[in-house]
Amino acid sequence: MSRECTLRGNPLPLEGPELNVGDAAPDATLKKDLVQDCKLSDGAGKARIYSVVPSLDTPVCAQQTKRFNEEAAGLSSVAFYTISTDLPPAQARFCGAEGIDADRITVLSDHLDANFGKAYGTLIPSLRVHSRAVFVVGADDKIKYAEYVKEVADHPNYDAVLECARGL
Repeated sequence: MSRECTLRGNPLPLEGPELNVGDAAPDATLKKDLVQDCKLSDGAGKARIYSVVPSLDTPVCAQQTKRFNEEAAGLSSVAFYTISTDLPPAQARFCGAEGIDADRITVLSDHLDANFGKAYGTLIPSLRVHSRAVFVVGADDKIKYAEYVKEVADHPNYDAVLECARGL
């Protein structure tokens, strides 16, 4: 079954499965910086939000990352991650310029082999970026909330994401 998202109404095929509530959260290895790896399974045992964005240097992606950075202050029981295919130096520059608190939110790069995008079904192969999506993963490593935003330029449903996370 073919899956897609749109960018300004133009259809773009997605690679990977569509994950649903109750599915096991796939593991993936991403980059914290140009040298250091981060395995998603390192966060096992704690609730997590994976905020997936195409590129931090775009308005909606920046707003989404800043919103979750703010919300993380009130949800210390949840680990927040932002994931994009941006190179780690670009992510670090963005976080510094926008005041993203590394103690609140971990920004990870999937630029190397896009294994997160392929495992979570967010990779837009023709652009080699992710579609916009949010996943809430419970301490049991099961997906509690999955939202694939159909139009890449639209925001996710922040209220639904946060309501789910607060319930964990």
